Amino acid sequence: MREVVLWDYPKSSASYRVRIALNLAGISYRIETVDLLAKDHRSDAHLARNPQGFVPVLDIDGQRLTQSLAILEYLDTTRGLGLLPSDPLLRARVQALAHVIAVDLHPVCNLSVMGHATGGQEPARTNWMTHFIPKGMHAFEALLTGFTQSPFCTGPTPTLPDLCLMPQIYNARRWGADYTDCARIQAIEAACTQHPAFAAAHPDS
Repeated sequence: MREVVLWDYPKSSASYRVRIALNLAGISYRIETVDLLAKDHRSDAHLARNPQGFVPVLDIDGQRLTQSLAILEYLDTTRGLGLLPSDPLLRARVQALAHVIAVDLHPVCNLSVMGHATGGQEPARTNWMTHFIPKGMHAFEALLTGFTQSPFCTGPTPTLPDLCLMPQIYNARRWGADYTDCARIQAIEAACTQHPAFAAAHPDS
Protein backbone atom coordinates (compact mmCIF):
# COMPACT_ATOMS: atom_id res chain seq x y z
CA MET A 1 0.00 0.00 0.00
CA ARG A 2 1.32 3.43 -0.94
CA GLU A 3 2.07 5.85 1.86
CA VAL A 4 -0.39 8.71 2.30
CA VAL A 5 1.41 12.05 2.58
CA LEU A 6 -0.09 15.37 3.60
CA TRP A 7 1.78 18.61 2.90
CA ASP A 8 0.49 20.66 5.75
CA TYR A 9 0.87 23.74 7.92
CA PRO A 10 -0.55 23.15 11.43
CA LYS A 11 -2.44 26.46 11.72
CA SER A 12 -3.81 26.41 8.19
CA SER A 13 -7.60 26.12 8.35
CA ALA A 14 -7.70 24.21 5.08
CA SER A 15 -5.08 21.71 6.25
CA TYR A 16 -6.85 21.33 9.60
CA ARG A 17 -10.06 20.30 7.78
CA VAL A 18 -8.25 17.60 5.87
CA ARG A 19 -6.52 16.25 8.98
CA ILE A 20 -9.93 15.84 10.61
CA ALA A 21 -11.28 13.97 7.58
CA LEU A 22 -8.26 11.66 7.37
CA ASN A 23 -8.69 10.88 11.06
CA LEU A 24 -12.41 10.21 10.60
CA ALA A 25 -11.53 7.81 7.80
CA GLY A 26 -8.94 6.04 9.95
CA ILE A 27 -6.24 6.69 7.36
CA SER A 28 -2.64 6.70 8.55
CA TYR A 29 -0.66 9.52 6.96
CA ARG A 30 2.70 11.22 7.14
CA ILE A 31 2.84 14.98 7.51
CA GLU A 32 5.35 17.07 5.60
CA THR A 33 5.27 20.55 7.11
CA VAL A 34 5.29 23.51 4.73
CA ASP A 35 6.24 26.48 6.91
CA LEU A 36 4.14 29.38 5.64
CA LEU A 37 5.93 31.90 7.86
CA ALA A 38 9.26 30.84 6.37
CA LYS A 39 7.74 31.16 2.86
CA ASP A 40 8.28 27.46 2.14
CA HIS A 41 5.06 27.51 0.13
CA ARG A 42 6.80 29.71 -2.44
CA SER A 43 9.66 27.28 -2.95
CA ASP A 44 10.15 25.60 -6.32
CA ALA A 45 9.58 22.23 -4.68
CA HIS A 46 6.19 23.17 -3.30
CA LEU A 47 5.09 25.06 -6.40
CA ALA A 48 5.80 21.87 -8.33
CA ARG A 49 3.29 20.12 -6.06
CA ASN A 50 0.73 22.90 -6.24
CA PRO A 51 1.20 25.84 -8.63
CA GLN A 52 -0.99 27.95 -6.33
CA GLY A 53 1.54 27.54 -3.55
CA PHE A 54 -1.19 26.57 -1.08
CA VAL A 55 -1.59 23.84 1.51
CA PRO A 56 -2.90 21.23 1.85
CA VAL A 57 -1.59 18.90 -0.80
CA LEU A 58 -2.51 15.25 -0.35
CA ASP A 59 -0.90 12.22 -1.96
CA ILE A 60 -3.35 9.32 -1.70
CA ASP A 61 -4.36 6.33 -3.83
CA GLY A 62 -1.50 7.07 -6.20
CA GLN A 63 -2.89 10.55 -6.91
CA ARG A 64 -2.02 14.10 -5.84
CA LEU A 65 -4.91 16.28 -4.74
CA THR A 66 -5.18 19.98 -3.87
CA GLN A 67 -7.93 22.29 -2.55
CA SER A 68 -9.34 21.21 0.80
CA LEU A 69 -13.01 21.05 -0.23
CA ALA A 70 -12.15 18.89 -3.23
CA ILE A 71 -10.05 16.63 -1.01
CA LEU A 72 -12.87 16.35 1.51
CA GLU A 73 -15.32 15.39 -1.23
CA TYR A 74 -12.90 12.75 -2.51
CA LEU A 75 -12.44 11.26 0.95
CA ASP A 76 -16.19 11.37 1.58
CA THR A 77 -16.93 9.61 -1.70
CA THR A 78 -14.19 6.99 -1.50
CA ARG A 79 -14.29 6.31 2.24
CA GLY A 80 -17.99 6.79 2.99
CA LEU A 81 -17.56 9.42 5.70
CA GLY A 82 -21.12 10.72 5.48
CA LEU A 83 -19.98 14.34 5.31
CA LEU A 84 -22.82 15.22 2.97
CA PRO A 85 -26.34 13.73 2.76
CA SER A 86 -27.54 12.00 -0.40
CA ASP A 87 -30.82 13.93 -0.65
CA PRO A 88 -30.14 16.75 -3.16
CA LEU A 89 -31.98 19.49 -1.27
CA LEU A 90 -30.53 18.62 2.13
CA ARG A 91 -27.10 18.22 0.55
CA ALA A 92 -27.32 21.76 -0.86
CA ARG A 93 -28.33 23.15 2.53
CA VAL A 94 -25.49 21.38 4.35
CA GLN A 95 -23.00 22.56 1.72
CA ALA A 96 -24.30 26.12 2.00
CA LEU A 97 -23.71 26.04 5.75
CA ALA A 98 -20.15 24.84 5.28
CA HIS A 99 -19.49 27.39 2.54
CA VAL A 100 -20.37 30.29 4.84
CA ILE A 101 -17.00 29.59 6.42
CA ALA A 102 -14.96 27.77 3.78
CA VAL A 103 -15.91 29.88 0.76
CA ASP A 104 -16.87 33.28 2.19
CA LEU A 105 -15.14 33.82 5.54
CA HIS A 106 -11.93 31.83 5.26
CA PRO A 107 -10.59 33.52 2.09
CA VAL A 108 -11.08 36.99 3.60
CA CYS A 109 -9.12 35.91 6.67
CA ASN A 110 -6.34 34.23 4.71
CA LEU A 111 -3.03 35.62 5.96
CA SER A 112 -1.94 36.75 2.50
CA VAL A 113 -5.21 38.64 1.92
CA MET A 114 -5.20 40.16 5.39
CA GLY A 115 -1.53 41.08 5.08
CA HIS A 116 -2.03 42.79 1.73
CA ALA A 117 -5.09 44.70 2.97
CA THR A 118 -3.53 45.82 6.26
CA GLY A 119 0.15 46.05 5.43
CA GLY A 120 0.70 43.28 7.96
CA GLN A 121 0.81 45.77 10.80
CA GLU A 122 -0.92 45.96 14.16
CA PRO A 123 -3.52 46.96 15.19
CA ALA A 124 -4.80 46.78 11.62
CA ARG A 125 -4.31 42.99 11.40
CA THR A 126 -6.28 42.23 14.55
CA ASN A 127 -8.94 44.80 13.68
CA TRP A 128 -9.40 43.09 10.30
CA MET A 129 -9.91 39.68 11.90
CA THR A 130 -12.16 40.87 14.70
CA HIS A 131 -14.30 42.68 12.12
CA PHE A 132 -14.82 39.81 9.69
CA ILE A 133 -14.74 36.67 11.86
CA PRO A 134 -17.70 37.54 14.12
CA LYS A 135 -19.83 38.44 11.08
CA GLY A 136 -19.22 35.03 9.55
CA MET A 137 -19.76 33.23 12.84
CA HIS A 138 -23.07 35.00 13.44
CA ALA A 139 -24.30 34.08 9.95
CA PHE A 140 -23.29 30.46 10.58
CA GLU A 141 -25.11 30.53 13.94
CA ALA A 142 -28.27 31.83 12.28
CA LEU A 143 -28.20 29.13 9.60
CA LEU A 144 -27.75 26.44 12.25
CA THR A 145 -31.35 27.02 13.29
CA GLY A 146 -32.36 25.07 10.20
CA PHE A 147 -30.79 21.92 11.66
CA THR A 148 -30.99 19.99 14.89
CA GLN A 149 -27.64 19.98 16.70
CA SER A 150 -27.50 16.52 18.24
CA PRO A 151 -24.70 17.19 19.01
CA PHE A 152 -22.95 18.19 15.76
CA CYS A 153 -23.89 20.87 13.24
CA THR A 154 -26.52 18.89 11.35
CA GLY A 155 -27.14 15.80 13.46
CA PRO A 156 -25.57 12.92 15.41
CA THR A 157 -22.38 12.57 13.34
CA PRO A 158 -19.85 15.11 12.04
CA THR A 159 -20.60 16.54 8.61
CA LEU A 160 -18.85 19.01 6.34
CA PRO A 161 -19.86 22.11 8.35
CA ASP A 162 -18.24 20.70 11.50
CA LEU A 163 -14.95 20.21 9.64
CA CYS A 164 -15.07 23.82 8.47
CA LEU A 165 -16.24 25.28 11.77
CA MET A 166 -13.59 23.95 14.13
CA PRO A 167 -10.60 25.45 12.27
CA GLN A 168 -12.45 28.78 12.15
CA ILE A 169 -13.03 28.60 15.90
CA TYR A 170 -9.31 28.07 16.34
CA ASN A 171 -8.67 31.22 14.32
CA ALA A 172 -11.30 33.16 16.24
CA ARG A 173 -9.58 32.29 19.49
CA ARG A 174 -6.14 33.18 18.10
CA TRP A 175 -7.30 36.64 17.10
CA GLY A 176 -9.62 37.32 20.02
CA ALA A 177 -12.72 37.45 17.82
CA ASP A 178 -15.82 37.27 20.01
CA TYR A 179 -18.46 34.63 19.35
CA THR A 180 -19.61 34.14 22.95
CA ASP A 181 -23.19 34.99 22.00
CA CYS A 182 -23.30 32.03 19.56
CA ALA A 183 -24.73 29.36 21.85
CA ARG A 184 -25.23 26.75 19.14
CA ILE A 185 -21.66 27.10 17.92
CA GLN A 186 -20.34 26.76 21.44
CA ALA A 187 -22.32 23.56 21.99
CA ILE A 188 -20.98 22.11 18.73
CA GLU A 189 -17.47 23.15 19.68
CA ALA A 190 -17.79 21.20 22.94
CA ALA A 191 -18.94 18.08 21.08
CA CYS A 192 -16.21 18.27 18.45
CA THR A 193 -13.52 18.88 21.05
CA GLN A 194 -14.41 15.54 22.64
CA HIS A 195 -14.28 13.65 19.33
CA PRO A 196 -10.95 11.82 18.85
CA ALA A 197 -10.67 12.69 15.14
CA PHE A 198 -10.97 16.39 15.89
CA ALA A 199 -8.72 16.27 18.95
CA ALA A 200 -5.92 14.53 17.05
CA ALA A 201 -6.13 17.07 14.21
CA HIS A 202 -5.83 20.13 16.48
CA PRO A 203 -2.83 22.33 15.61
CA ASP A 204 -1.58 22.17 19.19
CA SER A 205 -2.00 18.42 19.60
